[in-house]
Amino acid sequence: MSHTIVIFGASGDLTSRKLIPALYLLHKKDRLPDNLRVVGAARTAFEHETWRTELGTSTANFVGEAFDQETWQTFAEHLFYQPVDIKQPDDYTRLKAFLETLEAQQPTTRIYYLSTSPKLYADAVQQLGQAGLADESHGDRRIVVEKPFGTDLATARQLNAALHQVFAERQVYRIDHYLGKETVQNMLVLRFANSIFEPIWNRNYIDHVQITVAEEVTVGRRGGYYDTSGVLRDMFQNHLLQLMMITAMEAPSRFDADLVRDEKVKVLRAVRSLAGADFARDTVRGQYAGYLQEAGVPPDSQTATFAAIKLHVDNWRWQGVPFYLRSGKGMSCRTTQIVIQFREPPLTLFGDKARKHMDANRLVIQVQPAEGIQLHFQTKVPDAGMRVRMTDLDFSFREAFSGAIPDAYQRLLLDAVKGDASLFARSDEVELAWSIIDPIIAAWRSPAAPELQVYEQDMWGPDGTSDWMADQGRQWFDVCPILE
Repeated sequence: MSHTIVIFGASGDLTSRKLIPALYLLHKKDRLPDNLRVVGAARTAFEHETWRTELGTSTANFVGEAFDQETWQTFAEHLFYQPVDIKQPDDYTRLKAFLETLEAQQPTTRIYYLSTSPKLYADAVQQLGQAGLADESHGDRRIVVEKPFGTDLATARQLNAALHQVFAERQVYRIDHYLGKETVQNMLVLRFANSIFEPIWNRNYIDHVQITVAEEVTVGRRGGYYDTSGVLRDMFQNHLLQLMMITAMEAPSRFDADLVRDEKVKVLRAVRSLAGADFARDTVRGQYAGYLQEAGVPPDSQTATFAAIKLHVDNWRWQGVPFYLRSGKGMSCRTTQIVIQFREPPLTLFGDKARKHMDANRLVIQVQPAEGIQLHFQTKVPDAGMRVRMTDLDFSFREAFSGAIPDAYQRLLLDAVKGDASLFARSDEVELAWSIIDPIIAAWRSPAAPELQVYEQDMWGPDGTSDWMADQGRQWFDVCPILE
């Protein structure tokens, strides 16, 4: 069966920076179906050859040394362009006619990729339905939706309702590029393909879990947009909760898209609701110094650029094990990491001096910038009596495997072509995530809000965050990056 990917918003930054380079590299690796076509759709008036030329220049820039002109020419033959205004019904009629001509009436799997402004998602879906472009009488029809999936629970439900008026849930692929990263996928292999980890992946051996997404950059020119979003909408509802689900989920009976997503949803259903004094006790909010001077930011803005949240997963495996989620702008480094902090040994055998150096074991999964895993464990210092020291074992993807680590969009686009939805969010998953984050956003606008702490840039967030952890007898793992 032939395949066609239609990219709405084809003249935008995501298409030239991520989507086309990812498809080009998949073509170079011979991973794509031979008869795949890519059709750009946007308001800009391009001829096929003009669009190909522009994309050739941008792709060469973004893939660097991996770009080969001869390979690009063979790939460019699969690129086409059709002008489409999202809100104009006649443009969809012309798009339908163009696609039918291009596909020569052959059965075709067609994938619609919404790379537009989120406010246009519902319009695009409605027009696709009215034009008959979702009809599956001549092949499968799928739609890929970029985040954000709404701005709160109500808008997420509205978007899901709009999608389901035209497409069945099995046809909808909600993309979060974090789930396409090699280390995130390797979490499933680490847990469920190794007998040494799964027996200790529970409340009996794990003290707590830390999930950190830190960004060095500030909001820059995105101040106007960011001030309406804030860190909770920007990072927690999607990326951090996705990482928590992968960390905490049970093993599915088979590696099947629905079964994998069933287990992820069970994690969110088990998250203990915050209420009353919980919001002040179990959350920290901060704003980096200088945020109020960013372009587009009101001078009295209370928008948080940093947050730390303590969540509990009330099920058999994780009862009593807190999950600490934190993210912020203007921090000391760029890293995404999951820290599995194990419990201390029940008995110290090597005296008080050893006890002072006796940190508990931890497993650190670094998602970015360098993807890999580090295990921390105690060893004896040579020629020093019974003095112990924390040592580590490293696994780096770059060192263990030859070739460049593929961009997340390569994996996710290929899965969309194959019809594998394992790494895409389901409607109930999105809505449950919002049901966890919405009450925190509401509480932060109320008298129950914790103090908005200002923190200096190039730090790990507000000083009070360390005190908050210390009051619970714990400390953050503030090392970045663990792997170069």
